[in-house]
Amino acid sequence: MATDSSSKSRPGISTFKGQDRALRAGRLGTGGLLLSVLAATAPLMVVAGVMPTTFAVMGIVGQPLLFVILGVVLVLFSVGYAEMSRHVHNAGAFYAYISRGLGGTAGASAALVALVAYNALQVGIYGIFGFEVSSLFATYADLSVAWWIPALVAALVVGALGWLKIDVNARVLGVLLIIEVALVVTFDIAAVADPGAQGLSLHAFNPDTLSGAGVATALCFCIAAFTGFEQAPVYAEETSRPHILVPRVMFLAVSGVAVFFAVSSWALTVATGPSAIVAESQKQSAGLLFGLTESRLGGTFTDVLHFLFVTGMFAALLSFHNVVARYAFAMGREGLLPAAFGRTNSASGAPGTGSLLQTVVSVVVVAVFAIADDKPTGDPTVPVLHLFTWFGNIGSLGVIVLMAAASASVIVFFVRRGAVGAQAWRLVTSALAGIALLVIAVYTVKDFDVLVGAGPGSSLSWVLPGIIGLAVLVGLAQGLLLKARRPEAHARIGLGNEAFQLEKAAGETS
Repeated sequence: MATDSSSKSRPGISTFKGQDRALRAGRLGTGGLLLSVLAATAPLMVVAGVMPTTFAVMGIVGQPLLFVILGVVLVLFSVGYAEMSRHVHNAGAFYAYISRGLGGTAGASAALVALVAYNALQVGIYGIFGFEVSSLFATYADLSVAWWIPALVAALVVGALGWLKIDVNARVLGVLLIIEVALVVTFDIAAVADPGAQGLSLHAFNPDTLSGAGVATALCFCIAAFTGFEQAPVYAEETSRPHILVPRVMFLAVSGVAVFFAVSSWALTVATGPSAIVAESQKQSAGLLFGLTESRLGGTFTDVLHFLFVTGMFAALLSFHNVVARYAFAMGREGLLPAAFGRTNSASGAPGTGSLLQTVVSVVVVAVFAIADDKPTGDPTVPVLHLFTWFGNIGSLGVIVLMAAASASVIVFFVRRGAVGAQAWRLVTSALAGIALLVIAVYTVKDFDVLVGAGPGSSLSWVLPGIIGLAVLVGLAQGLLLKARRPEAHARIGLGNEAFQLEKAAGETS
């Protein structure tokens, strides 16, 4: 890459030309950022899908307590992660932080893992989204629609919105999210007001309910419900005060999600009775919540809940799409993807090429699974059990690995800066969080056959988590190759818009 005279004053940093290399600042405040982040958690999808699955598969009544435990772990993680956001403002977030602490090669690996993980999380949702929309057509319009048709339509609509301004997307996400949360809270209140046969029991918060071999694997299920809070730094460049807003939003998100899901999973145990929650979840699966609302709040409320289940998933699709597009933008800007990905749309300021990449990936994957499905309308095996479950767990594993690496990076970053004394308590919390996340990651890989519903001898138990392992290795190889052939690009990994600002300042003073 050619450099001008200003770049020579800072070896290893190449020049960015034009404002299309930077995302527009000042477009998100606390509310818009919080809504964009929380939309990825898809609260109704978690309450209706993840929670019954965890109860049914793992047979653990104490799921509400698991959300509390994970909330504590992720708050510990957020302490150091949020402090890093004060020093590093980059749409690459995870990989930017990891590169600042563990070096550019590790950052290149983290970048690819993040791109794969968030793509997987987003693409997986198209499976359950398509199946649910197909079911709604069959129930309310007596129409037989293949699941992949609404999935592909949604992919194209999400792709189109990805080209628009982020504040437009934030408003869409916000409205859907607020209504969704309100309906879940309404169910929680109804369950408490009209409990099951065992009354208003707090048994689900009893530590004794967590005894058994399935606790660590159950944590793997539950941690996916939190995915989204860690995305706040991705939007740092698009806020006017990232050093204040990003940490604030992260703590609001992780604490709010922990309380909300702990209460909602407890409400499910109250509605059925703690002794019956596992059996009812195994019997009704994702229909558990809708059956409980039908008897307490009526058919109209349940119909609305079905509709909001779809819109909530759509909100999550939008949120993950935005994150993937920004990771691709950051990687293109720093030489980890072709330069075209590192430019924004002149009209909206959105990372258009990254948005297009994510849309193409979604359409191709959905098309492949559609071709493989010989029962497109009546059987949830392909869209739900395969597309949603496989890709969801691949993505969750990737995020867990990234969080563990980020925890280590926080420690190295501040040690190298000679800030051990000033940041001591943050280093301790990062270490504790990193250890806990590593344990969860190990059990996720160990029990991946359980997570995806495969037999213990199935090749899926190593092929699917192997995708994240392959991303780690390919990313490391790319980083090493970049360091050998283009050291100036390698030195830029993790600097993001800061490199552009440094070059601009150097040019003005030269």
